[in-house]
Amino acid sequence: MACLRPLDCLAPLNRVTCLPDEFSSPQSLIEVFMRAVTQHYNRETFSELFKLAVPMVVSQGTFAVMIFTDRLFMSMIDPTHMAAALGGGVALFFSFCFFSGLFGYANALSAQYFGARELFKCSKVVSQGLIMTVACLPVLAFIAYFVTDLFVSMGHEPQLAELERTYYLWLMVGSPISLAKVVFSSYFAGIGRTKLVMICDLCGLVLNVPLCYVMVFGIAGFPEMGITGAALSTILSTLFALVLFISCFFAKEHRQTFRVMESFVFDLGIMRRFVRLGLPAGTELFLNVAAFNLFLLMFQSYGITEAASAAIVFNWDILCFVPMIGLNIGVVSLIGRFVGARDMNRTNQVIFAAFVMALGYSGIIALIYSVFRFQLVSVFEPPEGDFGDILALAGYMMIGLSSYVMADATIQVTGGVLRGAGDTKWLMYASTTTHWVALGAQYYVIKVAEWGPRASWVAFVTMLFAIALLFSWRLWKGRWREEERLLAVMAE
Repeated sequence: MACLRPLDCLAPLNRVTCLPDEFSSPQSLIEVFMRAVTQHYNRETFSELFKLAVPMVVSQGTFAVMIFTDRLFMSMIDPTHMAAALGGGVALFFSFCFFSGLFGYANALSAQYFGARELFKCSKVVSQGLIMTVACLPVLAFIAYFVTDLFVSMGHEPQLAELERTYYLWLMVGSPISLAKVVFSSYFAGIGRTKLVMICDLCGLVLNVPLCYVMVFGIAGFPEMGITGAALSTILSTLFALVLFISCFFAKEHRQTFRVMESFVFDLGIMRRFVRLGLPAGTELFLNVAAFNLFLLMFQSYGITEAASAAIVFNWDILCFVPMIGLNIGVVSLIGRFVGARDMNRTNQVIFAAFVMALGYSGIIALIYSVFRFQLVSVFEPPEGDFGDILALAGYMMIGLSSYVMADATIQVTGGVLRGAGDTKWLMYASTTTHWVALGAQYYVIKVAEWGPRASWVAFVTMLFAIALLFSWRLWKGRWREEERLLAVMAE
């Protein structure tokens, strides 16, 4: 039988099969689209996702601006400092991303309890997250000890490697602060208080940008600290935001509604769910970032021109990618809430709204990046030195960036739905396998065949399209919404 409602291929437990005759002509495609709009557009759901996602887009955007600012100030010194900010920053995220992914599941976990109206368990999610944050400190120190030598072993030039090492070590000192902030911000996103998350993060940004400038260049009585100043300003502004989160957590109304003062106990059931569902999310993030980090280190081994080009392109990538992370957080929160409430019809509405937002935004960004690629690259031109080679390579890479931003948006929406519904094991297996197969291909392109940086970039873009197709297939197939799977997700 023909599929009467295209998105219902996702919705029911007994899935309907879509036959090709639905798509036999442009008119049929238009009819299918209009049917989807009629049956899955819900103004209330669209508005709710928008209100949740926009503050998180702004919140994640503050993180992007902080990174962008660090690298922009480093580019005012020289391309080596800018490349070091990228290499050291990626190595930092690689070092604690497993814990960030694990603790970030506080979003879905809090949302599921919130949807099930078990409010007293929401605040306990924070307590379990903080217990794990303290427990991970020795592991972080162990990781830092070994990662510091990685820059030299990957063949980076001595000056670049030393700057990367300095930036990395200082940021690792502040990593416990960052992880505790992840726990609180994820919790507040899960219970729908995304405006609060936005305000706290904006306050951190307002402190960070001027503080970074004066500490890097030695203004207003500060010594000229260069890349060390960039790292220290990030730590201080993150600490400031964390203090704001803690103050809101203990505010009277919130304290009473969520029984905060009773939450500071070890809860085996919640901890078990946190680890069972969050562990695959943390493992996925860790292995993916490890693969990306190794790819980036191999790419930077081409030389300063290639390293600086990658830093420029990924700077612009962040300004598109990080807001999509904000939408992803909103999707996780809403899907988690409706899974907890067993309202599968609303999940269809969330999926539709999320795709409209993500593809609309990323499509505009793709056009801008393609048309104005050389002007955007030239923003990072240093005051002295030849910029021609960097401009040519980065301009080429911007074409690849403009072609994959919509694939990235698809990954964030589909991944958010699956993660919010607790399908974290499948995500881990599918995503990490794709990343590491692609890393093997990159090793062949860069180290064995020596096809050059442009071929390597094409391989990177191809990987992102492959992940987008794979995640979309999983979402469309609909196994994540089967009743027995949802019962297993909610079980403690």
